[in-house]
Amino acid sequence: MVREGRVNSVPLIMHHHAKAQCWSGEDSERNIDQERGNLSGETRESKHSRVKDPELSDKNGQYLIGQGIKVYIDPFTYEDPNEAVREFAKEIDVSFVKIEEVIGAGEFGEVCRGRLKVPGKKENYVAIKTLKGGYTEKQRRDFLSEASIMGQFQHPNIIHLEGVITASCPVMILTEYMENGALDSFLRLNDGQFTPIQLVGMLRGIASGMKYLSEMSYVHRDLAARNILVNSNLVCKVSDFGLSRFLQENSSDPTYTSSLGGKIPIRWTAPEAIAFRKFTSASDAWSYGIVMWEVMSFGERPYWDMSNQDVINAIEQDYRLPPPPDCPTSLHQLMLDCWQKERAARPRFAAIVSALDKLIRNPASLKIVAREGAEPSHPLLDQRSPPPLSACGSVGEWLRAIKMGRYEESFIQAGFTSFELVSQISTEDLLRIGVTLAGHQKKILSSIQTLRAHNKSPSSVHY
Repeated sequence: MVREGRVNSVPLIMHHHAKAQCWSGEDSERNIDQERGNLSGETRESKHSRVKDPELSDKNGQYLIGQGIKVYIDPFTYEDPNEAVREFAKEIDVSFVKIEEVIGAGEFGEVCRGRLKVPGKKENYVAIKTLKGGYTEKQRRDFLSEASIMGQFQHPNIIHLEGVITASCPVMILTEYMENGALDSFLRLNDGQFTPIQLVGMLRGIASGMKYLSEMSYVHRDLAARNILVNSNLVCKVSDFGLSRFLQENSSDPTYTSSLGGKIPIRWTAPEAIAFRKFTSASDAWSYGIVMWEVMSFGERPYWDMSNQDVINAIEQDYRLPPPPDCPTSLHQLMLDCWQKERAARPRFAAIVSALDKLIRNPASLKIVAREGAEPSHPLLDQRSPPPLSACGSVGEWLRAIKMGRYEESFIQAGFTSFELVSQISTEDLLRIGVTLAGHQKKILSSIQTLRAHNKSPSSVHY
């Protein structure tokens, strides 16, 4: 796997006689220096002169190993990073692009939705990341590095790069447009609306994308539901291949915490990656277990309101997240497997895909929610259940506590301003108020049922 002293990321070493589902102890150990730098001190300038045999490289310049396995090339190993952009990303004429609306803010500038019409091809929607004016050459390089990385991947569960615009201002990166946006907010918006089999289908797609990346020796390092995008067919695709947020100390995003000269999303990161910056496909597998938990809990925050330090301490003491409500036992066990302290014991992505395929073929297995008297392999953290109605100061506070605050106005307008009135609510009332989603009705009614059971309804408390 070594090409004349040039290794971008030390490729995974497969042992066919070893357990297929586990990581070899000799796996790649890409630390932050290897991630960005040049392992041998040699630049990429002479690449084309060295590769004579056309079977050793494909049209994109990705190197083929053995039976046609591509290995990811780090754009930062190029002496001239612009060469990486030219090699892996297609330049698009700005006249082919029509920006329609701003849909968000990226690290470097606005993110827009637009249309791309290349002559001879049908028009399609694209997401457009822009680099705002006044940037430094380093910022331009970091911004475009994401395109150089993304352009090397071709997989149905990896976000597809359409191309870049570098010949005019603003500099842009164009990707396929994902109608439903980020997975975490999409799940919170549709709380309770998907069946376990649909959720497993989403997880299977993410695992398939990660299997592909790991086979290309690419370590993501920031696998989280916020970095998975969802299209109109509920297909989930791994995105966010930017490196700069790990390297900038001045970023204000609280999700990323300073650690050993870089930024780390603590709640999603394996202990060895937090402690020693050991980022491998096995640390991605840990993060995948957290994504499973996010999906099965419809976008709940991992470890709830615990501080980052409390999370690190709990993991160190072998505590793990409990199953989300109504989570099939088999899925929680797979999460626990991903959260093995020893990275060699975690499942490989190929094994995760196989395990999920098995569950999809046998949907009855997803009906088993908790085995009576079964001892989990790790002690579990206490499930944080929302406070009972009686602990809330107002109906509005209660709705916010159960994450149904969006209906606060509707409750007021319908006259449900005291707990006494709320405790009498029926499904018909909820429909009249405008709570039409079955999952939201279930959440509100089960909380009301708890109130009735305790029969503690302070009627004097209002909004």
